[in-house]
Amino acid sequence: MPSQNKPTFVKLKPRNPKPSESPKPEPTTKTTLNTEVTETTEVSKNTFTNTSNTTSQKSETFTTPDDSLDDSTAIFQAIGVVTGEVHFADDGQATLTIGEKDYQLFYVPSKRKAFDALRKEITATEKHQQRLVVYPKITHFPKKDQHHQIAFQLLAFDKGECPNGVSQQLKDNEFQLRGLWQFIPACRVPCISVMKNFSKERLDYIKKADLFKKVKFLKASHIPISWKDAPIKPFRFNPKAGKEQGHPAFVQIKAKFLPQRNTFTFIEQLAPSSENLPKFLKASKDDKTSLQKSQKSR
Repeated sequence: MPSQNKPTFVKLKPRNPKPSESPKPEPTTKTTLNTEVTETTEVSKNTFTNTSNTTSQKSETFTTPDDSLDDSTAIFQAIGVVTGEVHFADDGQATLTIGEKDYQLFYVPSKRKAFDALRKEITATEKHQQRLVVYPKITHFPKKDQHHQIAFQLLAFDKGECPNGVSQQLKDNEFQLRGLWQFIPACRVPCISVMKNFSKERLDYIKKADLFKKVKFLKASHIPISWKDAPIKPFRFNPKAGKEQGHPAFVQIKAKFLPQRNTFTFIEQLAPSSENLPKFLKASKDDKTSLQKSQKSR
């Protein structure tokens, strides 16, 4: 069962960036920080005050006590390998076909070179069947009769030149998933929620970003998982139960993507489940509510 201990918060003093510095929205390295960890009974928000601005910006930063996970794999992560046919449309949009299902294949600006290289590779070789390293992107909808949608963010394509890479560690359609084991309101099956890993660079970025960019940047990815005989039950939040109900456990598993069912299924655990959580960032309820109100007023 998930622990009844309450999560604690990281409380950091912001610093004013040097004029030459610019925020890094997607750092790829882990940052070690000296942080002040304080106990709190309020789980909803943590406020960071910018001394150069009279307004405060809020975002939730959850951490664990002193016995937090120190293993290098104890981070939030969803990464995998898929194999299918890639086709580019005239407008530059890409489609990945796995089995008989079509999925959007997209990129973020930092991975534009990989996307362009894949297009050139297919043009030169005329081989549309490709093995790709990807992040899964899941979109859930509030209506119960509307199923989630899956897309894939391209990281790299496998040409067999990296013997120690993820593409060699995983078989086709296998994923490493590390996150919170829980139910979410928009999905009937339990999910592994992959949160935004904490780093000082990311904290600096969200303190400067506008409301829309901040909430979007901190959005978690909820991966639906079929996991029979799981060693622990997925956490189900009860809004009437108060703050003593605990929190989800952190799990690390290998899973198989099933295109015919548009979901993932458990293969094996990569590490034992833990009641301690790696540090992560999460948008506050106030920020989410303010964004919803501003969008409705347009």
